[in-house]
Amino acid sequence: MAASFKYNTDQLHSEAVDLLKQLISTQSISREEDKTADLIQRYFEEQEVPTERKGNNVWVKNQDFDDAKPTVLLNSHHDTVKPNAGYTRDPFYPSEEDGKLFGLGSNDAGGALVSLIMTFMYFYTQKDLKYNLILAATAEEEISGPGGIKSILRELGEISFGIVGEPTEMDMAIHEKGLMVLDCYARGVAGHAARDEGENAIYLAMKDIEWFRNYQFPKTSETLGPIKMSVTMISSGTQHNVVPDTCHFVVDVRTTDAYSNEETLELIRAQVNCEVQERSTRLQPSGITKDHEIVKAAEALDTKFFGSPTMSDQALMPFPTVKIGPGDSNRSHMPDEYIFVEEIKEGIMGYLMLLNKLFKSN
Repeated sequence: MAASFKYNTDQLHSEAVDLLKQLISTQSISREEDKTADLIQRYFEEQEVPTERKGNNVWVKNQDFDDAKPTVLLNSHHDTVKPNAGYTRDPFYPSEEDGKLFGLGSNDAGGALVSLIMTFMYFYTQKDLKYNLILAATAEEEISGPGGIKSILRELGEISFGIVGEPTEMDMAIHEKGLMVLDCYARGVAGHAARDEGENAIYLAMKDIEWFRNYQFPKTSETLGPIKMSVTMISSGTQHNVVPDTCHFVVDVRTTDAYSNEETLELIRAQVNCEVQERSTRLQPSGITKDHEIVKAAEALDTKFFGSPTMSDQALMPFPTVKIGPGDSNRSHMPDEYIFVEEIKEGIMGYLMLLNKLFKSN
């Protein structure tokens, strides 16, 4: 059956929309993606494509996979966030209206995932490809969890570079910001609020919070701009008449390729008075050189390039990657999420043209 996909792009589009509807109908909150993993695995098996699986990650290889050739990874995720309270539609019912396909995960990143799956199917049986292809539908992207792409990198083998499917309106992100989450603690001295006692930890924290709000790092990324720091949570105090001795606040830090996460953390600690504890430094900013062959192939197709402020599984991939896919990032995680059906067709055609251009390059 797989060979029938080779020439008919209209069939690819129809199959993609049908598969996306099935995915929307199947709940796949992060760490609970087993049913969508089953669905994806069953889809490939019905096309007589051998599958491999670890946890809720499913991957497939092109028919003439050759260990002597370099390998390109096509990757997107099938987990979703929890539907927020603003939904007016059933998030797990795939409804079409005015050219839009509604449903949780339709835009982020179901449209990209099914477009990449159909792109893989187009090339699956083709002979003498310049590269091997691996398509990996992975889990836990929305929480950067240990059971996602990172857990299968060893099984995938050596990857030359990757194409990560996320909603970018088919523009190509060649750089992506990283992430650090910091727990900050201002330490004061407890006292009675009625008297001039103690040292108020909230007031101490306010000085550092203002620093996080206004500080500009000396170096700015050419493609990603400045590092963005946002204080997003704060807690302190036990009761109204006690001067608090501790104030805890959380800082979301979106890092750039101007500094590593470790360098950014060192600079922060040198500037503030509070105690700074990083939850992790593993989600590094990522990028790819402008002379890389996948970037050159996209340039030949007049693709628009940008630096992405939002993070994806690129942060966990130790090889060059680009991020590109159908849909609009502004719709991600919004109530009544949707993707235009036509965008899926544009996604498939965009991926096909990109890989065809890549395969023909010297």
